Amino acid sequence: MSYTITIEDGLATFTIDRPEMRNAVNHAVMDGLEQFLNRIENNEEIAYAIITGAGDRAFCSGGDLSEFHSLRTADEAFPMLSKMAGLLYRLATLPMPVIALVNGAAVGGGCEIATACDYRIVSATAKAGFIQGTLAITAGWGGATLLFEKDGKHDRVFRLLSEAEVHTAEQMLEAGWATEVFEGTPEEGLKQFLAKMSMNHPSVHRAYKTIAIRKWTADFMRDRMIEESRQCSILWESEAHHEVVNRFLSKK
Repeated sequence: MSYTITIEDGLATFTIDRPEMRNAVNHAVMDGLEQFLNRIENNEEIAYAIITGAGDRAFCSGGDLSEFHSLRTADEAFPMLSKMAGLLYRLATLPMPVIALVNGAAVGGGCEIATACDYRIVSATAKAGFIQGTLAITAGWGGATLLFEKDGKHDRVFRLLSEAEVHTAEQMLEAGWATEVFEGTPEEGLKQFLAKMSMNHPSVHRAYKTIAIRKWTADFMRDRMIEESRQCSILWESEAHHEVVNRFLSKK
């Protein structure tokens, strides 16, 4: 199984379980995320949704290029890109707080997944970055739209995306992307964060989340995320992209 879903004591957790592939997203993970969303969207007993990765090396290394490299043209790439963008929009607009428990490296699409969450609780040893530019593409799962929407500081976001570098947890905290950096195990980091959050009733968090969702709906955020996927698909079919991916896969 490429993922696990657990629901216990008001916590719903989706874990990408492909540590041997640095928790890269493939079609099976996408289907699992869809199942997760279907199970919890209307479940009022869920206080928090949590997204994390198995093992201690990676939260998510983005899309599985060994699987998605078979998509050669824009028409072939767009269905995958737009499906994931739609899932991340659903993740972002869940009625309860969504926490990315970043237990290890979050790069490329992994950063997009974490950005869709309301909070990013990041291990002090983790690194993160929107590295899509090094593959001659942009973010394609709606992550750039989410980042511009949530951060609000244009030049900082533009630079974070355009430089396509990997940063330390502390650097991502300084940049405003990480909510909190923790020492120790992911379980300890989550417990520390929830201890403060849980001082107020879950209905309070849901009420504030409704306000955010209302703004995103009014701003047509989902449509803009899908357009981001379309723009990425055009770059995806370029020779520049395929050449870079070929070199990357040949080194593995």
